[in-house]
Amino acid sequence: MARLTGKTAVITGSGRRNGLGEAIARRLAQDGAAIVLSDLGAAVDAATPVEMIGASAEMAAIAEDLRAIGVPVSCCVCDVRDPHQVAALADHAVAEQGGIDIWINNAGIGYIMKPLLAVTAQDWRAVIDVNLSGAFFGLQAAAKVMVAQGRGGRIVNIASQAAKSGFPHAQAYCSSKHGLVGLVRSAAIELGPHQITVNNVCPNHVTTGLGAWQNDYFAKVTGKSLAHYLADMASRIPLGRPGVAEDTANAVAFLCSPEAGYITAESLNVSGGEEPH
Repeated sequence: MARLTGKTAVITGSGRRNGLGEAIARRLAQDGAAIVLSDLGAAVDAATPVEMIGASAEMAAIAEDLRAIGVPVSCCVCDVRDPHQVAALADHAVAEQGGIDIWINNAGIGYIMKPLLAVTAQDWRAVIDVNLSGAFFGLQAAAKVMVAQGRGGRIVNIASQAAKSGFPHAQAYCSSKHGLVGLVRSAAIELGPHQITVNNVCPNHVTTGLGAWQNDYFAKVTGKSLAHYLADMASRIPLGRPGVAEDTANAVAFLCSPEAGYITAESLNVSGGEEPH
């Protein structure tokens, strides 16, 4: 069902294989949307190690896969910490695909985890700059284009269960994701008159490449074997399993669909019942 035919979707943090960004891009492409993939392309500093970012070659390979679905796809390197690069990403979408109808703020840092007393100012800034400031810059850049176009739009942030609950070793991460709740509540009020909806999707744990790193880290922190840690995780989820990338992608696709036109300012849990508020 190509319900997004004629729409263009920009997805940040979408250049890494088996990540949430790739799954979201694939789902929106299956619904007919033209896709703009975006990622760092290469490591740029200590906060962006090569094993945790989408490289340009990897992003290009994902683009080729998506073109096989039959939709236009382009790629744009962007560091979401820099508002000028985010604005350039929006300009790229307009130039290459003719506009912006959907903007997904998916880029994030979830791999700087430390005990509270070990967190440095540099650690704090790295997470907040990507997860919260980067989402704001993306929302702002998308909104400028959407308002000028005059045909409404959809903006979705990939938040987290950590937008609703606290977790040890994740002070900056939880703060950044909680901040997204306030961001959409405020932005939705201002953008509502332009028929632009602004929402969060809040998945629980998903074993992407980043998720696998988190599994190993927290298994060691809790003194459990990886198998024991994963079994305990599944046991506290009413549906009996952690999330998969497609669960998040399906929720995003719904919020971008015509059926969700009256939903805004919300933070939608996709957690198998683990996060009920």
